[in-house]
Amino acid sequence: MEVQETRVQTDRVLTIPNILSMARLVCVPLFLWLILLPEFGGPKADGWALLALAFSGVSDYLDGKLARRWNQISSLGRLLDPAADRLYILSTLVGLTWREILPLWFTAVLLARELVLLVMVGILRQHGYPPPQVNFLGKAATFNLMYAFPLLLLSDGSGWLSTFAAIFGWAFAGWGTTLYWWAGVLYVIQVRRLVRADATAG
Repeated sequence: MEVQETRVQTDRVLTIPNILSMARLVCVPLFLWLILLPEFGGPKADGWALLALAFSGVSDYLDGKLARRWNQISSLGRLLDPAADRLYILSTLVGLTWREILPLWFTAVLLARELVLLVMVGILRQHGYPPPQVNFLGKAATFNLMYAFPLLLLSDGSGWLSTFAAIFGWAFAGWGTTLYWWAGVLYVIQVRRLVRADATAG
């Protein structure tokens, strides 16, 4: 993992990639409301929640791909994309843990990694560096978790479909969590190197 500046190619706000990221952000509270409806006496709306998660996964893939293909990488997009990813992961963790589909320990493992990243971002800012750009490992971890969460939500039922969803859902969850922490360790190593380099230069 290297802290690097992706070349900004446009200052426009209303680009297709940015609109996709904004839509993903808007869907975060919608998804959380849908998944928690049964907990507050409402009807089960897991089908709609699954559609919201599917949209998140597809838009997450498209916004980065289109931004590069159409030369629409922007400063706003570099903020929106990871923010939408993390908010979706956070809202999904809250919803699935509340529904007791995810165990508390699993949620704690992923939230601990987010806490580590927040600390690293704070240290980088103190030394005048921007937040680290998302690398391949981080993206791979996010993709695995985006596959895992819909499958685990689908596993909250009975029958062969729920059984297969649980098997593949936990497989993706395991891979995603491992990659998530691996990327986090690389963040820590990179930040330590930068801090040491600054101390030597000073």
